[in-house]
Amino acid sequence: MTCTNAVHDNGRKHSRWNCLAPFNTMGSPTKRRKKNDGSSQPVRNLNYFFAKQRANAKPDAEQPKDETPTTVDGLNEGDDSTLTDEQLARKLQAEWDAEDRNAAAASANATELRRESEQPQNNSVLDGQGSLTANKSDTRKPPDEPSKPPTPKKQQNTLSLQSTAADEDTVSNNIPFDQSPLEFSPVKYIPDLQKHWASDGGHATYALLTRCFVLINSTTSRIKIVDTLVNLLRTIIEGDPESLLPAVWLATNSISPPYIDLELGLGGSAISKALKKVCGLDNAGLKTLYSKYGDPGDVAFEAKKRQSFTLRKPKPLTIKSVFDSLVKVANSKGQGSVETKQRIVERLVQDARGAEESRYIVRTLVQHLRIGAVKTTMLIALSRAFMLSKPSGADFDVRASDAMRKMKKEDLVAIYSRNEEIVKASFARRPNYNDLIPTLLEIGICDELLIRCGLSLHVPLRPMLGSITRDMGEMLTKLQGRDFSCEFKYDGQRAQVHCDDKGKVTIFSRHLELMTDKYPDLVAMVPKIRGEGVSSFILEGEVVAIDRQSGELKPFQTLANRARKDVVIGSVTIDVCLFSFDLMYLNGEELLNRSFRERRNLLRSLFIEIPHHFTWVKSLDATSADVEVVQSFFKSATDTKCEGIMVKVLDNALNPDLEVDLDDSPEAPSLPATPKKKTNPSKAKAVPTSTDTADDPTPRPHSGRRKALLSTYEPDKRLDSWLKVKKDYAASSDTLDLIPIAGFHGSGRKAAWWSPILLAVRNAHTGQLEALTKCMSGFTDAFYKAHRAKYDPDDPENTNVVRKAGSTGGMAVKPSYVDYNGGGGEPDVWFQPQEVWEVAFADLTLSPTYTAAIGLVSEERGLSTRFPRFLKVREDKSVEEATEAGELADMFRKQEMRVVREEAKGGHRDAEAE
Repeated sequence: MTCTNAVHDNGRKHSRWNCLAPFNTMGSPTKRRKKNDGSSQPVRNLNYFFAKQRANAKPDAEQPKDETPTTVDGLNEGDDSTLTDEQLARKLQAEWDAEDRNAAAASANATELRRESEQPQNNSVLDGQGSLTANKSDTRKPPDEPSKPPTPKKQQNTLSLQSTAADEDTVSNNIPFDQSPLEFSPVKYIPDLQKHWASDGGHATYALLTRCFVLINSTTSRIKIVDTLVNLLRTIIEGDPESLLPAVWLATNSISPPYIDLELGLGGSAISKALKKVCGLDNAGLKTLYSKYGDPGDVAFEAKKRQSFTLRKPKPLTIKSVFDSLVKVANSKGQGSVETKQRIVERLVQDARGAEESRYIVRTLVQHLRIGAVKTTMLIALSRAFMLSKPSGADFDVRASDAMRKMKKEDLVAIYSRNEEIVKASFARRPNYNDLIPTLLEIGICDELLIRCGLSLHVPLRPMLGSITRDMGEMLTKLQGRDFSCEFKYDGQRAQVHCDDKGKVTIFSRHLELMTDKYPDLVAMVPKIRGEGVSSFILEGEVVAIDRQSGELKPFQTLANRARKDVVIGSVTIDVCLFSFDLMYLNGEELLNRSFRERRNLLRSLFIEIPHHFTWVKSLDATSADVEVVQSFFKSATDTKCEGIMVKVLDNALNPDLEVDLDDSPEAPSLPATPKKKTNPSKAKAVPTSTDTADDPTPRPHSGRRKALLSTYEPDKRLDSWLKVKKDYAASSDTLDLIPIAGFHGSGRKAAWWSPILLAVRNAHTGQLEALTKCMSGFTDAFYKAHRAKYDPDDPENTNVVRKAGSTGGMAVKPSYVDYNGGGGEPDVWFQPQEVWEVAFADLTLSPTYTAAIGLVSEERGLSTRFPRFLKVREDKSVEEATEAGELADMFRKQEMRVVREEAKGGHRDAEAE
């Protein structure tokens, strides 16, 4: 290459490269502007940028002195000051090429020596750098000869790559959390864990939580899931109590109670951007993974698994740091919040060590953890963990696992049950782990926990629920010998109203969501209903849309059209009335343990009625002898556009005047005995029924009519003390609240839609959704079209479906939380469970295909429905309020009981005819 100087007419010199230059080294426009800006600052050439690197070069990288210096365009190596940028670049390239040739030659020599060393007498080995070194047993080496240190590897002049799996928490990954808690000892593992945590600020690493999630996800046994959670909680309680609260929040797939507005607010795009940036995916690669695996966590798992190296060494995640990051995401609002959230998400994904951590980090971000650790499971695990472990310095007593292993099963169950009831009752009164966990760490499980976590104003308690009855006759049979109250069941929204002595009002829904902003007219009215002597209270009622002029009640759909946020009183167009029915707290005192009659009397005597604004539910006091009166009241309720009636026990004790009627009433016929079968340990334990009497000589009360039904308020429990009798239940067919979980391709006219739809009930004990039936009746074409669009698997952005294909030839793979044996054919698409449908049916049958309530009425068969028909979407219900497997089993037993009665009556009539 040559360089010539030329002079323009204006007298200025410029450099001109000949056509052999492989690239143009002329400065960019920006650089040219800097040259010509008149400043005296010199322009830096390549020699400036490589000066430090060349100064730090190792001696072994220098050329041998006896070699001829490398030249570039006739200039020798020492003339750097006179080299142009192009010449310097070529000179450096030549030096690097020479180094590569020397390294290649050294490698070839090492290979030759390695071949020679493969003799039995040769003890030489190659070191990690490819150099030949002598083995420790080499007899040719003089014993007194000092060993030379290995030649250090030459420092590369590039960014170093870090292995993504180099620092995985192997200590946590080997802990057997799935052992029995009575066999597991956290003390064996905590010293090593704390030594490992020391470098991370002393807090438990997220790998510990991930280890628990992996073990839970690998089993469907509820016992194993509870045991695994118990052992995790015990390890954290004894090793790092500060991480217990965030661990519980993360394991329950939330960061705050429902009444606190703290939502992550992350869309799918934030996760996608993070995965593309951190794992080096492009749009096509990410789309391929989503199409194949569907679940965002599984996509993150595969993406991380394929990423072998990263430019930045991951900083180990701790349980506390992950939770704090999620809270920061939720609290990030306003201008710039999107960028802030994105940075936090990317940092979490980047710092996840290993594919499993990435899987559960992403599942946590999308709030779909899929480990089945429902609220009940966590409360049971907490009760057992604090029975066996306590933090250092705590002064409450715990039980020795050695002593508990020697106990009889019945005694052990009794101890477990008592602790579980205390923890559950405390959480039902104050459903916030921020209150429960610190108290447990301080005092453990004792009666004081119920006081410390008692009712509090502006903190909702979980509502008491009513059991479903099929018809009026069943209700009267259950309440034989009892005084009860029948109340209109209004078609509105259940509300829990709190008011303190300063007049501050808070309103919560049945799901504990804050509704204060939705009803500013009620907020302004509530302080006015306090009578003389009333300062603070918590009452419960039904908010119903109403015509203020006529008092006519309007349907729930009218109420649903009311705005939900930022409602101003002057803009309200849908008037409401609060129909109160219970009082749980008055002037600082809990009323939960008082009878319903007493609570109702306080409500009606101490509060002021405001017509068409605040009043009490219409009610009727009766007994099981008042059949015609109750039926007439039920008819008036349905004629007033109510859903039916609620029937509530008034007193704890039986009515002595009705005792004779109860004793003289005929016994209900028993179901025919069925042989007992071997219990399947993976299924729920069968609930005892009247059929158990065939093998059990112990006499048992029939029909449960003498069962002690308490009239107290029991938060978060569904008891026969409250019974629902709805007009739908009184019809010729029952209704169920079912969850649509999957769809099949239709045929003929319905080929473009999902038909039939697979429906399921929920199992409150296992957290599983158990398949019950397929429904293809009751749908309109418009509904079919909307439903197909809502659950469209062809749309990669659609998060309502579970898309995952594997070895099944592209067919959808059943989610882990669904219990369905596929006997009715594999669905073409699985839905994310998010809706509740009301479905009518003719009767229930035992089925070898479906798994609903399996283990409760039969050890081998589940339940299914005959002639299911879709009625409507229950927008007022969440998935957690769908029909439960135990309720379904009860309905089946009652159905069988009616068949026995009818057969008995038919036989009696035949005998009379003869």
